[in-house]
Amino acid sequence: MAKRRELVSTIRLQAPGGQATPAPPIGPALGQHGVNIGQFVQQFNAETHALNGMTVTVVISVFSDRSYTFEVKSPPAAVLLKEAAKVAKGSGVPNKEMVGTITKAQLREVAQKKLPDLNAYTIESAERIVAGTARSMGIEVVG
Repeated sequence: MAKRRELVSTIRLQAPGGQATPAPPIGPALGQHGVNIGQFVQQFNAETHALNGMTVTVVISVFSDRSYTFEVKSPPAAVLLKEAAKVAKGSGVPNKEMVGTITKAQLREVAQKKLPDLNAYTIESAERIVAGTARSMGIEVVG
């Protein structure tokens, strides 16, 4: 009789695409569930080598037999916005101090990248969500 694979845990991490290492946060998160860390890092880096160090979210499903599957999501909106505005980090006081600007075209581009991972059905809804993230980072959207 075959053993059933039961889902033991779901782990959400952010890691640099193509440059992940067994160091924290990946090593400790996977080690406590008995997952082969080296094998995961190798597979993750192979799948995300095109992202070249851009932070991405990965969802790892760990099963009872210590096997796993993982799904790579798009980079966080904040990372994409910082890249579009060419700023190092968001503002500490976003309502008073703006750190950069992006155009509506750049906003649409970021929204299109994020659309599969957002809770939105249209590109316009995704744009509003991403615009809210930009506003909270101190990045102004100009027409």
